[in-house]
Amino acid sequence: MGGYLEVETPLRIPAPAPEAHIEAIPSDGWFLHTSPELCMKRMLAAGYGRIFQICRCWRDGERGALHLPEFTMLEWYRVAADYRSLMDECETLLRSLPRVLGQDCSVRYQGKEADLSGAWERLSVSEAFARYGGMAMEEALVKDLFDEIMVREIEPRLGIGQPTFIYDYPAERGALARRRGDNPAVAERFELYICGLELANAFSELTDAAEQRARFSLEAAYRGSMQRTVYPLPEKFLDELGDMPPSAGIAMGVDRLVMVLLDAATIDEVVAFTPEEL
Repeated sequence: MGGYLEVETPLRIPAPAPEAHIEAIPSDGWFLHTSPELCMKRMLAAGYGRIFQICRCWRDGERGALHLPEFTMLEWYRVAADYRSLMDECETLLRSLPRVLGQDCSVRYQGKEADLSGAWERLSVSEAFARYGGMAMEEALVKDLFDEIMVREIEPRLGIGQPTFIYDYPAERGALARRRGDNPAVAERFELYICGLELANAFSELTDAAEQRARFSLEAAYRGSMQRTVYPLPEKFLDELGDMPPSAGIAMGVDRLVMVLLDAATIDEVVAFTPEEL
């Protein structure tokens, strides 16, 4: 994983990506970023080939055993790569952590165990529905049960015994991801699970500015129909997107990774202050 440049981008931006289920926190007419994604992709478009950043991110209304409204994210992007390349990089990175920490290669989290040194499972979303969901992925989408089945039936079973990459999400669940060339019904997106806990979300990047604008417009329309804040479109990002070469990017939750390594039951145990303590 050599050759990466550490970068820093603004935490406060005029327009976040208008994703349907992620709420940005207003900041004096702009917004605290929910991810450094848009600015980092603009850096790829400007000619930077491998970049990473560890930064604070904010999402309104996210609070629970696994969620904080302010949290730490590791993101990295690489040109001339796709989502499968990033699966390999995730393995390389996470396999090294127990050695650095002086631990063995088996992670034990909340009564579950995963061996980081062996083979890592790669399971398509369609296969996961067939194995755990009780119905086909396509049927779950039609019946509007996709998210419910993922959360209740599938996610708790992922990453047990070995880490699991679940990949090829329905195209509707990959707002900024490239569709797979031989199967445009799915997006080149994966999530990483260890012991039933999601740690990372990644995809091959969409670089078609017209298609990205159309997707953003659909997301904005949905937000409006649900009486949620409709954000302005990130015009400078869209203007520069056509200059971005084929790339892949990933976001990894640092707090959740620490939870797994320390076998912490809640995210509160791995941060210095929760919102309630301020």
